[in-house]
Amino acid sequence: MMCIFGYLVFLIFFKWLAYSAEDSTSAPSIMIQFINMFLFFGGDTEVFYTGQSGYKLIRKESEEELSLLRSHDVEEGSSHSDSGHREGDAEELNFADVFMNQAIHTIEYCLGCISNTASYLRLWALSLAHAQLSEVLWQMVMRVGLRVDTTYGVLLLVPVLAFFAVLTVFILLVMEGLSAFLHAIRLHWVEFQNKFYSGGGYKFTPFSFKHISLHFNKDDTA
Repeated sequence: MMCIFGYLVFLIFFKWLAYSAEDSTSAPSIMIQFINMFLFFGGDTEVFYTGQSGYKLIRKESEEELSLLRSHDVEEGSSHSDSGHREGDAEELNFADVFMNQAIHTIEYCLGCISNTASYLRLWALSLAHAQLSEVLWQMVMRVGLRVDTTYGVLLLVPVLAFFAVLTVFILLVMEGLSAFLHAIRLHWVEFQNKFYSGGGYKFTPFSFKHISLHFNKDDTA
C-alpha cells in the first residue's frame, strides 16, 4: 500500500516537472493511469514514460504473489500455534480450497487499494472544485461590481463586496470545508478498519498490555 501511494506521489512530481503550462492539455491523467493500472492492461493508453506498461504489469503480478504468500504464511502461523495445543492432529491439505481462499483475499486487497486510492483522488477533486467555485464567484459577483465606471460604482461595490463575502463564507468555507471534513473522516475510518479488521465473527478487543499479560500467564500455567 505504501508503494502504491509512493508511486502516486512520484507521478504527481513527474507530471509537474515533465509538462509545462503550454502542453498541460496533452499530459496523461493520473487518475486514469491508476484506474488502468488495476483494471485494464495492454490497451492503447497514454503513458508518462517509456516502459510504464511493462512496469505496471510486473508490479501487479508481484503484488498478487506477495499477497498470496503473506496470507499463506499467516495461515501457516495460525496452524502451527493450533498444532501446539492439538498434538498429533494432522489435517489433509485441500489445494482447491486454499487457492480459492487466497484468490478471494487477493481480490479483496486489490479492491481495497482501488477504493482507498479513489478516496484520496476524491479529496483532490474537492480542492479543484474549490478553486473553480472561487473563480465562478469572482467572475459572476465581484467583476460585475468592478465593471461599473460611473460615480455610483463605489456605492455599488459595497453591497457587492458584502454579498461576495457572504457567499465565500457559506459556500466555500462552510460547505466545502464540511464536505472535505466528512470525506477525510470516512477515509480514515475505512483505512483504519481494513488494516486489521476482517469481520470474521469475532468480538473486537482493543490492544491492551493487561490482556496480553493475562494471556501469557495462562500459557505459563498450562
